[in-house]
Amino acid sequence: MQTDAKIRTEVGTESGPRGPVCSLRHFACEQNLLSRPDGSASFLQGDTSILAGVYGPAEVKVSKEIFNKATLEVILRPKIGLPGVAEKSRERLIRNTCEAVVLGALHPRTSITVVLQVISDAGSLLACCLNAACMALVDAGVPMRALFCGVTCALDSDGTLVLDPTAKQEKEARAVLTFALDSVDQKLLMSTTKGLYSDAELQQCLAAAQAASQHVFRFYRESLQRRYSKS
Repeated sequence: MQTDAKIRTEVGTESGPRGPVCSLRHFACEQNLLSRPDGSASFLQGDTSILAGVYGPAEVKVSKEIFNKATLEVILRPKIGLPGVAEKSRERLIRNTCEAVVLGALHPRTSITVVLQVISDAGSLLACCLNAACMALVDAGVPMRALFCGVTCALDSDGTLVLDPTAKQEKEARAVLTFALDSVDQKLLMSTTKGLYSDAELQQCLAAAQAASQHVFRFYRESLQRRYSKS
């Protein structure tokens, strides 16, 4: 199984046909889009698009105050309608990932809020939310011990692994696995799975996600270099 993912980083281009099954859709990111949040980012992953805003560190309600670290909240808003059970589950997973890397002890008794708005969902939604949240936290200047990214893998009926699946591929897959990894040594921060898979397939998906994460972090660096080289 090929685990070395390929990525195209040109901004504003349409995603072409993906040849190998272990490839990522094209990425695009723009930071500092919104004026009211302390940091914001728009992250495009294929045709999946998320807009993220970060507020804080700011004053926190007494009922939510934690004496030795910042209170981190995540709000995920669907494209239409009100948040449901799926959104609340994703909020918890994203919050757990952010808490693993944000240095909340530097800002005790404060609040850091990450608000995510789904613009379009064409597959790998949770991974795109994680990537948007990371870039928005970077834009807000929130101290973190490492960057993080999300990578989704899908296993079809014959065991073929597909990285960064589309909505159609997710629907047809036997199992869908999403991993959150840090930028220091690709350490696993969070995982969520759906469907049936073997232990060997789990390890195969994790190895593929770790290889793909290096390309995501490279895109982060290139995106930040482009932004700050202009300013």
